[in-house]
Amino acid sequence: MKLHLIDLLIIAAYLLTTVFIGIYYSKKARENKDSYMLGGRTLPWYKLGLSDASDMFDISGTMWMVSLCFAYGMKSIWIPWLWPVFNQVFLMMYLSRWLRRSGASTGAEWLATRFGTKGPGVLASHQVVIAFALLSCLGFLAYGFVGLGKFVEIFIPWDLVKGYVPFAVAPQYVPHVYGIVFTLFAMFYAIVGGMHSIVLGDMIKYAIMTVACVAIAVIAYTNLQGKQLAVPNGWFNPFFGWRLGLDWSKLIPEVNSKISSDGYSLFGIFFMMMAFKGVFASLAGPAPNYDMQKILSTRSPEDASKMSGFVSIILLPVRYAFIIGLTILGLLYYHQMNLKAPDGTIDFERILPIAINNFLPAGLVGLTLTGLLGAFMGTFSGTVNAAQAYIVNDIYLKYVNPQAPTSRIISMNYLVGVVVVAVGVALGFIAKDVNTVLQFIVSALYGGYIAANVLKWHWWRFNATGFFVGMLSGIVAALVFGALIPAANLLYWFPLLFGISLTGSMVGTYLSPPTDAAVLQSFYKTVRPWGFWGPVLAQVQAQDPSFRPNPNFGRNMFNIVLGIIAQLCLTILPMYLLLSQHVPLAITVAILVVVGLILKKTWWERLSDD
Repeated sequence: MKLHLIDLLIIAAYLLTTVFIGIYYSKKARENKDSYMLGGRTLPWYKLGLSDASDMFDISGTMWMVSLCFAYGMKSIWIPWLWPVFNQVFLMMYLSRWLRRSGASTGAEWLATRFGTKGPGVLASHQVVIAFALLSCLGFLAYGFVGLGKFVEIFIPWDLVKGYVPFAVAPQYVPHVYGIVFTLFAMFYAIVGGMHSIVLGDMIKYAIMTVACVAIAVIAYTNLQGKQLAVPNGWFNPFFGWRLGLDWSKLIPEVNSKISSDGYSLFGIFFMMMAFKGVFASLAGPAPNYDMQKILSTRSPEDASKMSGFVSIILLPVRYAFIIGLTILGLLYYHQMNLKAPDGTIDFERILPIAINNFLPAGLVGLTLTGLLGAFMGTFSGTVNAAQAYIVNDIYLKYVNPQAPTSRIISMNYLVGVVVVAVGVALGFIAKDVNTVLQFIVSALYGGYIAANVLKWHWWRFNATGFFVGMLSGIVAALVFGALIPAANLLYWFPLLFGISLTGSMVGTYLSPPTDAAVLQSFYKTVRPWGFWGPVLAQVQAQDPSFRPNPNFGRNMFNIVLGIIAQLCLTILPMYLLLSQHVPLAITVAILVVVGLILKKTWWERLSDD
């Protein structure tokens, strides 16, 4: 263990600060349910954007991305399209505005603006989106929990602790014990302080993390001077052919095994599947988790778009400076690092914590650990907040106690938060590793979500029954696929999963009548989506001849292409900088400047146009 007194004091100070934040905002959170769940919709867009970005800077994902950068080099910038990361661009350009115009508090409440509150399938559609939201929230809680425990175990070996613990713990469950300890702190300030507490905690954590990232980038850059990285041909090239083309057999043969087990060797096919899935996933809008809750918490539709755009700008350069910095240290000193997991296999997800433990000075270790622990707590608390919103707002207040006073609502939020965390931790005990949970969430579960949620925005005839049948068939198929198919292969089954969900959506839609015309007209006039809305447009214009449909499909798509290019530039820029790749760096900066100037005209100055 390389933790010094200064490191422990920094970590302790942060944990105590989170407790204080929760207590400080507890009174404000108890004012009403909107104050608790959405911060009263008074928070400025840049604070919510910073908080959202901070939530995405999680330990589990960052450990995974460092391992990807180590193995795949510059080509690793494409692999996070599995999420897909460019869904933030779709949100930025138009979907966040559409979502915020509804005035809803959760994704389930939003359905009332699209399908109404009465009619075939409305109740079922409401229930199925709650089920999906809770499944995804619990999946993310387990995902964060597993990564946190694996991370902490590197710094605090169990041999140093077990003498002070009055019970025995099997080696495979040591990370889970550590996970529980830090989960309790995250649970406290999220449950007690609500959205105000979460946002302030995220801002503090982001500031700490930025200092740590810059320091690690400087250390890595300094260590690299005068040295060459032992990497295969093609590692510095972000472009690729049908095959990956990286051969580690003469350098670190175990990396070839990782690439094979990841299932990314046929990189061209893998990329096409990611892009195919990613476009549809992005068209579906945000999944019902912390990202959606931050969008719904903004002051206005325009602020919602600004917030989503700010996320990429403030997250990617800092996060990838951290990732490439640790990758450089991992490559320079690989043979001094012990990456063996307890089962004897090489675990490349351990590069991040071991590099921090071995190569950072006292004080900076504590600062980095604090930032990463805060990253876990931010992601965890935001996810807990989203789960609370669905259970309390969309189950308890809708079906159990609609007239509940504010004090009872807050008490229910406390109880639900504790239960959600307990279930998420239990699932974390079952999960094998970070990548397994990640692959299930992004490839299987989200695959079942996409079809129905694309149709709800873009097709007038799609109704609540279609939404219910499409979502249910997709979720059931996702659970079956997740149980039967290896995690690495789930992405390749996406077209079948999508087809099952799409078929269910179409069958359910045509087996029941269209949504009430008044509901459709209200939704269309308020949200102003483009797509296949011809009959509803005709009805609206019959009542209001001055009404004009949203003409901005072409501009939105043009902006999305530019936004994805800019997002890739923001990702790879710190990598080129720290690796001293001067010509590619200059080209990247030039592209970023040109794209930024165009988007100022075609997006920023026209936020209120559609």
